[in-house]
Amino acid sequence: MSLDKILSISGKPGLYELKTQTRTGFVAESLLDGKKITVGLRNNVSLLSEIAIYTTTEEVPLRDVFKKIQEKENGEATSVSHKDDKIKLEEYFFEVLPEYDEDRVYASDIKKVIMWYNILQGKGITDFESPAEEASDEQAE
Repeated sequence: MSLDKILSISGKPGLYELKTQTRTGFVAESLLDGKKITVGLRNNVSLLSEIAIYTTTEEVPLRDVFKKIQEKENGEATSVSHKDDKIKLEEYFFEVLPEYDEDRVYASDIKKVIMWYNILQGKGITDFESPAEEASDEQAE
């Protein structure tokens, strides 16, 4: 499963997998407990594939940040928890993405990134390639 089907829903904890569209919104399944919910069009929903992190030079797609965390942790869960203190989280994130913009990336953003990575890693969703990269890799073979 790619990040194109993984959602963050404002006001709801954790991450959700997009299951199907309905006339008034869509159905999503929680990656935390497997419960299905209906989400209306009024909810603020973000696809993980569309989220980026500010750096001093550009915006880095979240999938690239996840890849860097994956490399740092050798495919395992993060060595820090999203519940650790602000300083520890910022130090960890600086090791992963040294050029992140400290003025525009808040501790709450870092907590979400770490929590989301650990949820995905725990569910075995570790393919952070973009669909375009996957297609070009297949054509090269």
